[in-house]
Amino acid sequence: MDKKQQSQTQADWILTIDNGTQSVRALVFDAKGKLVAKSQIKLTPYESPQSGWCEQSGDYYWQNVCAACQALWQQGVDKTRIKGMSVTTQRGTMLPLDREGEPLYPAILWLDQRRAESESSLGGLWDPLFKLLGLSETIANFRSRAQPNWLYKAKPELWHKTHKFAFLSGFFHHRLTGEWADSVGSQVGYLPFDYKKHRWAPRWDWKWRALHVKPEQLLTLLKPGEKVGEITEKASEQTGLPQGLPVIAAAADKACEVLGSGGENADVGCLSFGTTATINVTMPRYTEAVRFLPAYPSAIAGAFCSEVMLYRGFWMVSWFKEQFAHIEQEKALQAGIEAEALFDELVSSVPPGSMGLMLQPYWGPGVKQPEAKGAVIGFGDVHTRAHLYRAILEGLAFGLKEGLEAIEKKGGCKVKELRVSGGGAKSDAAMQIAADVFGLPAVRAHTVETSGLGAAIAASVGLGLHDDFDSAIKAMVHDGERFEPDNQHHLMYQRLYNEIYLDIYKKLQPLYGKIRDITGYPE
Repeated sequence: MDKKQQSQTQADWILTIDNGTQSVRALVFDAKGKLVAKSQIKLTPYESPQSGWCEQSGDYYWQNVCAACQALWQQGVDKTRIKGMSVTTQRGTMLPLDREGEPLYPAILWLDQRRAESESSLGGLWDPLFKLLGLSETIANFRSRAQPNWLYKAKPELWHKTHKFAFLSGFFHHRLTGEWADSVGSQVGYLPFDYKKHRWAPRWDWKWRALHVKPEQLLTLLKPGEKVGEITEKASEQTGLPQGLPVIAAAADKACEVLGSGGENADVGCLSFGTTATINVTMPRYTEAVRFLPAYPSAIAGAFCSEVMLYRGFWMVSWFKEQFAHIEQEKALQAGIEAEALFDELVSSVPPGSMGLMLQPYWGPGVKQPEAKGAVIGFGDVHTRAHLYRAILEGLAFGLKEGLEAIEKKGGCKVKELRVSGGGAKSDAAMQIAADVFGLPAVRAHTVETSGLGAAIAASVGLGLHDDFDSAIKAMVHDGERFEPDNQHHLMYQRLYNEIYLDIYKKLQPLYGKIRDITGYPE
């Protein structure tokens, strides 16, 4: 690329839509990764017509996407400089759509706890095989949680009208371009997807037996960086986006977050301090960190995200705020700031190790530990809510460290640096605890909008603003603040982790099962 071309490229902008659980954001980045403009609209996360149900109107999502775009133009953003756009969304939120792309039922969110009625056996050799592998309960859980299965059982008339099952990104792609297409990087959820080959599962795969989905009900899959289509006249009228603007495939929000944090290879571990906390390492080959749990598609075409997830993650900070932080909430209200901004003061008042208080962060059961519950051990009369809060951050770090060790063992890699993103990464205390627990430098992303930046990187490659993902990452991802581990603290955390934390679940697992049997919770 000569200097003239490079100068022209740097003048080009990319728009990304990032639709999370809590808000939708319309973001404009330049080719160097600088956030040029942003509009954000808070969402009602979901409606709960029944206990445990989490659903939201597809039209509600779309209307807020349109409003977020229109808010950019009201800020005076020059839309003529925008050369293309991409979409990233919350994972696993699915809608059944009719032939015109209209939702037949509200989007069922990834948080949803409804269950489909129990199904008959899979048939063939699948049932005895899964029983032999100890996966019968996991497969039954997969089938009961699948949105198409619930629709088939509870709303058969709507299931038969369903032209396509689409995740939220696929729904937006159709609204924007009229195309029935989605990125392979967004296929994380209950559809028959082949995670090794990045395509729909072959007809013999057990998922077809487990899910009430037909091949013709699935969208065309594209690699990140490939063109989905162009903004239609109708979409242009609703959003204000220029008609004919190219829409480029990106990936789901977690995959884009990894990309936007600079996690392009197996030397880098990407921590997401979000509602769900994750540790991700980008791999060139398929690697299951936990046996039979898939490596998800990366936002880099052809690569894989080996991931371990703590389902409730930094949701626990919100839980702590609601249950124990009324003093901070009152102070924050008077100061006009968020209560979480005061939590670092709690952490700094307590020594590393929380004076023996340790927490296992299984506030939500995992796929491989369906009976698991959270645990806090080591309480004494010296402990206060400040100790509990620090124990939460340390417990989350221990849980993510356990995940990284599984990834490194299965992938044959060694992570040398952590990149941290998500709302929890705003906390200096959380960043330092991560560095100390892992014994690795922890680098905060240069922008809080890492998922939107990752989507912009994929779009920049598809638009030709950068030659490939490597050059796009080098140009658009920059380091934020760096936190070095304290060696003395790390040595103490290593002992707590190896000698205590790793034993907690093994010791308590039988009791968790008994709790469930006696109380019936969780079902």
